Amino acid sequence: MNPFLYTLDNKRYHTLNYFYQQKFHSKVFKISLNGGFSCPNLDGTKGYGGCIYCSKSGSGDFAGKKQDSIEKQWQQGLNMMHQKWADGKLIAYFQARTNTYAKVEELKKKFEPVLNYPNVIGLALATRPDAIDDACLDYLEDLNKRTYLMIELGLQTIHETTSKLINRCHTTKEFDDMVKKLRSRNINVIVHIINGLPYETKEMMLETTKHINQLDIQGIKIHMLHIVKDTPLATMYKKNPFHVLTKEEYVDIVIEQLEHLRPEIVIHRITGDPVKEDLIAPTWLLKKFCVLNEIDKEMVKRNTYQGKKMN
Repeated sequence: MNPFLYTLDNKRYHTLNYFYQQKFHSKVFKISLNGGFSCPNLDGTKGYGGCIYCSKSGSGDFAGKKQDSIEKQWQQGLNMMHQKWADGKLIAYFQARTNTYAKVEELKKKFEPVLNYPNVIGLALATRPDAIDDACLDYLEDLNKRTYLMIELGLQTIHETTSKLINRCHTTKEFDDMVKKLRSRNINVIVHIINGLPYETKEMMLETTKHINQLDIQGIKIHMLHIVKDTPLATMYKKNPFHVLTKEEYVDIVIEQLEHLRPEIVIHRITGDPVKEDLIAPTWLLKKFCVLNEIDKEMVKRNTYQGKKMN
């Protein structure tokens, strides 16, 4: 018998599907969009060159094309969704780069029209903790009263040595402070972390998870570092190859991370989706469902579940 309650498909962690069904009583889909935003780590406001792992699409490999209108991107995403599923409620996901890095007037031009598209029940914004000022917070608070809003904050790691190495250009304290500010306005926070960052140990990755578990967050996305072409990370890897996690190591780390997370935290993602043509390593990431299946099987084998090590 599965000891974990927050699931509809016998998973042992709090699935996004379960959360959506409980909240919206419907299948819910995200449509990824490219709002044409920049990043404070690209234009010199905070740093130069961006994070060393970031692809040319700004982590928006499956978002629309920057040159296309939001409306065109939306229709393309909708058409792709309808090839697999007939219907469902929709969340507009502004994914590429930093989607609060602009004046509020510009944000409104991008976000407001989408809220009126048919079947849209929410908005997800991928951003950084250093790219939300007070005026933006006021606008996000207003949005949150009108739609289901999720702010996806990149943390990646709590370890400052790693953060400097990957050119993250914000601190863990900045992240923690922004989580508190968002939650003071009742805005949902989804945290991104990356496993397998250069020279990090399993213990360091678990420390990152334990840290965010102490914060008032509503969801998490767990990524595996993947090295893609034409990035500073690819150059680093070519000059001085560092250890890339094996599939078995990744599965083991993810399971232990889940064990240290509160059961009510929703697991939005548990592995990555690299673009095959751009991927250098690890190639095992291309078989996403094999990774998911291995996590499921190993959790059953260990008789474990999300939050078990919090008891």
